[in-house]
Parts: sequence; structure tokens; C-alpha cells
Amino acid sequence: MARIELWNGDICELEVDAIVNAANTSLWMSTGVGGALKRAGGDAIEFAAVRQSPVPLGGAIVTPAGTLAARIVIHAVSLDRDRRTSAAAIEGAVRSAMARARENDVTSIAIPALGTGVGGFPLEEAAAITVRSVREELRRSPRIEHIVFALRGAGPYEAFAAALRESVEPADTLTPSSVQVGLPALPGGGDA
Repeated sequence: MARIELWNGDICELEVDAIVNAANTSLWMSTGVGGALKRAGGDAIEFAAVRQSPVPLGGAIVTPAGTLAARIVIHAVSLDRDRRTSAAAIEGAVRSAMARARENDVTSIAIPALGTGVGGFPLEEAAAITVRSVREELRRSPRIEHIVFALRGAGPYEAFAAALRESVEPADTLTPSSVQVGLPALPGGGDA
């Protein structure tokens, strides 16, 4: 069973095989997670992404990760041209990102809260969609050993912690090796 972890901090600092970027259909990386990845990993990430555009809503493409500690960036398209999103777009983007992870022999992946920044999608609903989709995709992804939900701030962290608690199936056993809370944790955080 894959280990699922919550991380409150900068996604760019994580040492994982793949980092998911919350992308738009044109794949320009100017704001949010994309902007942070470009600043930390270099313009080459954006250049490689834009060469593959446009990508339909719910799709995902892969680029090298520049100078980031990750091996690749998976650009999951959860925003349309007007930077709006929907539940279907977020679910499609998460599932496409997981498919690209399988195709690229990824064993560890960091996923942000897609569509909740400039996309304006409700955080709790996005967290529930993302957690459910990841858990379902993990059944088809035996090589993936570690999922990190990379979040910034108390709101996203708590929304994903609640979604993880609510997604537990009766047969699941949550142990320190299957769900962990990443450091630095928020005050009053605790295990999800």
C-alpha cells in the first residue's frame, strides 16, 4: 500500500520523482504552483511544456524538472483559458497525472490542490475529488509507493486532512506507514 502524506510547505523543495503542476490549457507557468516551479526549476520547464500545448482540459503532459530535485514535472490541466475549472476537470487532471506517473515509472509524486487558487474552486470539494481519484488510481499504480499532497497554509492542509479521514474504507487500516502528516506540520495538525 502506498504511503500518503500531507505536506505544509513549498512543493518545489520536495525530493520526489514527479511534481504535479496545476496547469492551464496553454501550459504557460506564470502564477501559482506553475510560477513557483518555474522560478525554482528554471524557464526550461515552461519552454518544454509550451512546446506540447495546447492540452485539453483534464489532460496531462510531462516535462523534465529543470533544477528541481524531482525528475519530472507532470502538467495536469485543471484550468481552462479563462482560468476557471470544474469538478470534472479536476478529476480528469488528477487521473491523467496518475496515468503519466505510471508511464514514467514514478514511485513518488507530489500533488498540489488543483483548481483552488486562481481557479476559485471550493477547497473542500477539490480535496475530496483529488483524494478519491488518487486512491482509486493507486489500485492501478502498484509502482507508486509515496503520495505527497503538497499544500500551503492551514485551509488547504485541513481540507485534505479531512478528505483523507473521510475516504477511509472499512477494510483500510491507517498506520504511520500508510498515512503520515508531513513536517513542518501545522499546530494542532495530527495524523490524517
